[in-house]
Amino acid sequence: MTARILVVDDVEPNVRLLEAKLTLEYYEVLTATDGATALEIAAAERPDIILLDVMMPGMDGFETCRRLKADPVTRHIPVVLVTALDGREDKIKGLDVGADDFVTKPIDDVILFARVKSLVRLKSVMDELREREESGRRLGVDSDGAGRLRGSGGRVLIVDDSPVQAQNMVDHLAGEHRPVVEPDPAAALIAARGPVDLMIVNVSASEFDGLRLVAQARSSEASRRTPILAVVDPVDRPRLLKALELGVNDILYRPVDPGELEARARTQIKRKRYADFLKEKLDYSLEMAVTDALTGLHNRRYMAGQLQGLVSRAGQGGDAVSVLVMDIDHFKAVNDSFGHDAGDEVLREFAVRLATNVRAIDLPCRLGGEEFVVVMPGAGLEDATRVADRIRRDVAAQPFPIMGGAESLTITVSVGVAASAGGGDTPEALLKRADEGVYEAKSRGRNLVIARAA
Repeated sequence: MTARILVVDDVEPNVRLLEAKLTLEYYEVLTATDGATALEIAAAERPDIILLDVMMPGMDGFETCRRLKADPVTRHIPVVLVTALDGREDKIKGLDVGADDFVTKPIDDVILFARVKSLVRLKSVMDELREREESGRRLGVDSDGAGRLRGSGGRVLIVDDSPVQAQNMVDHLAGEHRPVVEPDPAAALIAARGPVDLMIVNVSASEFDGLRLVAQARSSEASRRTPILAVVDPVDRPRLLKALELGVNDILYRPVDPGELEARARTQIKRKRYADFLKEKLDYSLEMAVTDALTGLHNRRYMAGQLQGLVSRAGQGGDAVSVLVMDIDHFKAVNDSFGHDAGDEVLREFAVRLATNVRAIDLPCRLGGEEFVVVMPGAGLEDATRVADRIRRDVAAQPFPIMGGAESLTITVSVGVAASAGGGDTPEALLKRADEGVYEAKSRGRNLVIARAA
């Protein structure tokens, strides 16, 4: 998987060296020699990853990273800080200002490419989620809130066979998160199915195979997207690289530094919450695309898609499908006399009575205004007429409360019923026949059910 990478360093030889290494791996490389230029290029070119040197004159790497993460245009671009070998404070400070990772000088090519590949995979997923979120926004769904997410208060599952090391991590995380320790890998996989914001796995454990545990967690649907921090000995390069290959999100070297542990945990939890936020927005957007916001019933778009498939199957010898088209009688008078808020109350109560009187497989929908449709898979004209009359009687049986219960109105409904009629039938023709039944019911005094055969 290739990517566009922005390299930012005020030392020209460093820039050229990184550019050469990345180009040989078929990455497209952009370069900048100061923070201000990096901000401009990032906003204009939208690279997939930014490699950012910490020590730069004027605007240093920390301030550049902070501004990148504060800008909605660039906050989703992973930033990798390039720090000095002994720059522990730099690493922690960088993670605190929003950096996604760091590499140390002199740069280890294998580690660099492993981290870049991991972040490219993450970026591609995040981009897809953001595109879907944007689709939801165009549908009118509110998307604010991601910027307010925090990386604290997370449930952290620590899988470690070293009681001392595990307890040290608990002690340093407990002030901000809710850590729990599970030394048994089988029990840990069960625990990971619950609401876990972060797993910390000792992949150098002697009592269990930490790499296998990571692989099992990544193959499980319940824990596939849970961030994993791998604790590993820095000299054990094969295990470190294998952990990255298996999909861990980050590495913690033994002995675990408390400040780095806290900062990396905070970063991973915040990242997960952002991904969860986007997914929830996506789910909500998709639901709103097929749901009537006032009544909670399916909308015209959903009804049309479902009815098309059902009518097509019926025309090819499958089960029949019937539709009920219904119109609330004298609804305009409700709005004119009591206002639109009262009209909305009537529509919501009507939706409740409608939904409680149809079968579980039926699709009650609101077409708009006071007009509703029920799509009834597998129902013939007689059965559909029986259900329609049950709805009509329930609507008329009890007055509808309005104005918060201060008033009540007697409401009735006129219903037209039609059933599919073989291979030549269409959804439009089916709905038209039922609609003609509604008009006939209105003309005959309302509060009636009229079935129209093909």
